[in-house]
Amino acid sequence: MEIKTNKIDSANAEIAATVSKDEISANVEKIAAELTKSAKIPGFRKGKVPAGAVKKQYGERLVQDAEAQILREVLNDGLKAMGIDNTAIIGEPQISKFERANDKIEVEVRVAMRPQIDMEGYAELVAEFDKPIITDDTIETRIKELALAQAPLVSVEEDRALVSGDTAKIDFEGFVDGEAFEGGKAEGFSLRLGSGQFIPGFEDQVIGMKKGEEKMIDVTFPENYNSEKLAGKPAQFKVTVQDFLTKGEVLLDDNLAKKMLPGQVDANMLMLRDKVRDQLENEALSKLYNEELKPTLLNTFVEKFDFALPHFVVEQEIDMALNKHAQSLPAEEIEALKTDAEKLKTLRETFRDDAARSVKATFIIDALAQAEGVRVAEQEVMQTIYFEAMQMGQDPDAAYKMYQRSGYLPAIQMAMVEDKVLSKLLNNKIKA
Repeated sequence: MEIKTNKIDSANAEIAATVSKDEISANVEKIAAELTKSAKIPGFRKGKVPAGAVKKQYGERLVQDAEAQILREVLNDGLKAMGIDNTAIIGEPQISKFERANDKIEVEVRVAMRPQIDMEGYAELVAEFDKPIITDDTIETRIKELALAQAPLVSVEEDRALVSGDTAKIDFEGFVDGEAFEGGKAEGFSLRLGSGQFIPGFEDQVIGMKKGEEKMIDVTFPENYNSEKLAGKPAQFKVTVQDFLTKGEVLLDDNLAKKMLPGQVDANMLMLRDKVRDQLENEALSKLYNEELKPTLLNTFVEKFDFALPHFVVEQEIDMALNKHAQSLPAEEIEALKTDAEKLKTLRETFRDDAARSVKATFIIDALAQAEGVRVAEQEVMQTIYFEAMQMGQDPDAAYKMYQRSGYLPAIQMAMVEDKVLSKLLNNKIKA
């Protein structure tokens, strides 16, 4: 067997081999001989099956197994010749050529290795920055918002119109094409205006009504409404305001602090303001990180550090970007791309630069995580998915299984690693 190797760069290599038919035949004989010990063929005792019977029984499968074994030998010998350890390989080797001739087989295999990345000096690239300043007015505004959420509802005695934030007690009946529809009627229904609980436009038209007032409201059901009979249909609602409530006043005092800081010994307004300041600082810092500092820092690393990328990983990223783009194309344009290979190739190439940057960023984050000792366990990924699902009122177990079936868990885990490692680098650069 003649083997030629080409280590293209630190992340890509090619192995070419010419395998004679005699070598394949020798492998077939060897595999057949091994099978004579375990094959079960009618008319022969186990372990006493002749090689000829085995070859007749298994035929083409023996040839396929022999060729597969040759491929493994080509790969192993090629990696050994180039001094590449199997642990450095990422993904499956790509067989780019496998051509049979009368007396030989021509084989070419492409392999990809984990890039060698020199990240020396990365910490110096992280610029210092000032922590966001939280003013006393911002703190007081947040405390008032929290207090309002705790405030009891009280009946409105004054003669005034409904405003956003009021809770209206209403009777209503809905009609489509002049006919009342099932589930469209209620009496004494409590609706907090501005909550978005009803069909778009409904609450806006209740605002401004007064106690005892009756009004016809025109709305249109959303196209994605959960009833096919109503989806996208214009409707009218006869609405009567029976009564309405509004938030009562809450004093900003130590009693409020005790409610807002349960379990806190001797809670007072000063302690509540400190707690709210910490929350606001964390929110502002998170926003600054996610919207500005993290993207800028990662872009700095991508621009600064240069290394070879595994070709097949970039190609996979391009394909994913192309498929995502195709989902937004009209059917006729997709059909045009299917029949025009050159046009499809040109479109595909438009995603190459972004795909390469994305792959490069992923390997940089991986290198940074190793350097900083940052890792995210599978249990942590599960907990994050469960928490977010519960916040959105979803079944956490079902949400996790959906991500698992879709193959999204590695991407979620990588995103969490990125968030952790960049946060760690930035936290060390906050000015005192």
